[in-house]
Amino acid sequence: MTETSPQDEAGLPFVAPCRAIASDAPWRWLRAGWHDFRAGGTTSLACGSAIVLLSAIVIAVALCFGTGWMVLVLLSAFIFIAPVLCLTFYTVSASLAHGRRPGILETFQAAHGHLGDALVYSLVLLVIALLWVRAGSAVQIFFPDQSAPAFTDLVLFFGIGSGIGAVFALVAFAASAFSLPMLVDRRTDAITAVVTSINAVLRNKRAMALWALMIVMAVALGFATGLVGLAITMPVVGHATWHAYREAIDASQWPQSDAPTG
Repeated sequence: MTETSPQDEAGLPFVAPCRAIASDAPWRWLRAGWHDFRAGGTTSLACGSAIVLLSAIVIAVALCFGTGWMVLVLLSAFIFIAPVLCLTFYTVSASLAHGRRPGILETFQAAHGHLGDALVYSLVLLVIALLWVRAGSAVQIFFPDQSAPAFTDLVLFFGIGSGIGAVFALVAFAASAFSLPMLVDRRTDAITAVVTSINAVLRNKRAMALWALMIVMAVALGFATGLVGLAITMPVVGHATWHAYREAIDASQWPQSDAPTG
């Protein structure tokens, strides 16, 4: 791999250019994701099964030491941890793009090489989560103080809470859409990747709105099948996200990542 000097890296832009995306592009990404899932074979299925196992453990712990509300809180955090868990799917798709069919061990080794960038990225999401929690606490001032509140008062309370939650969820989605695939593909920093992702989402609102809806439906389908469906839906979405990044972001100015890709 060609090394870049500090002067070359200093000359790189702060944001990678993004391309205009057709509003129906997410359907193409989903088909490509399904193709990679099948090509990845046992590797993709094993990584998806690991997500199922982790989700089951989290829910079991929540039910054992908390309440049903605790389960909902932990599941709502899925939007924050899912992109990091999808590192393995990005590395599989990157390997397939280079004509290689990675094994399970090689995939986890490749994903581990990007773990440092993922942790920095996770800190960004942690800040968003903390702000979300703080905003959620502030919403309590809108809770009706009557012992038997009217339906309209409850609608106002839940409407404001849902609206605030939607804003933070959209921020998290915009930061996550393309950032981690870029970190897997190119040697850049987490902040540049996150800003690039947000910029691309804002410039392609229709396509990304459809993509966000597809992700929500895929996750909902996984939970509706008792988590088992996540073993398929999450790998497909992860692989599709890689193809979404490759179509939406022009990161050719950055050098290829040092970490192996299977």
